[in-house]
Amino acid sequence: MQEKIKEIAARVRELRDISDISVEEMAEKLALPVDTYSRYENGEEDIPASILLEAAQALNVDMSVLLTGEVPRMHVFSVTRKDKGISAERRKDYKYQNIAANFANKRAEPFVVKVDPKPEGTPVSMNSHPGQEFDYVLEGTLKVIIHNNELVLEEGDSIYFDSGYAHGMQAIGGKPAKFLAVIL
Repeated sequence: MQEKIKEIAARVRELRDISDISVEEMAEKLALPVDTYSRYENGEEDIPASILLEAAQALNVDMSVLLTGEVPRMHVFSVTRKDKGISAERRKDYKYQNIAANFANKRAEPFVVKVDPKPEGTPVSMNSHPGQEFDYVLEGTLKVIIHNNELVLEEGDSIYFDSGYAHGMQAIGGKPAKFLAVIL
């Protein structure tokens, strides 16, 4: 996994250089302290999916280019077989699979996300990113915290929200939860 982190970081750094954007400018575009951005770009720290998506937008590339190093080629349709999505384990609490990595010019980034349960009382890891998000629970029970609201979603439940607000998810009930996340 550490090697993959370094590969993605190298692609971000190379594209930033090609785009003639300074480290300071990129950190500002991503609303990050320069030292945090530098740790991401140097492969010293894993880049969260939300930051990776913003970096792709700032660099005018598909997120798949940062994840795989390849430009998506499919224009009419793209099929991703079960459990064969591009792994994007971008946050320690979540395991992401990009399920449309090969489709060019996407208007959304769809992921299947797995969240393992934590001991009761463990704080929920929060993040925010520009845009909107749709989450649909496929398996398990998911506690969702967004903008001072706590909700419990069961299999078949969904939520659509402004992802600019701090939000986080946690599997509850002692079992993993799996959900479809579509970031717009």
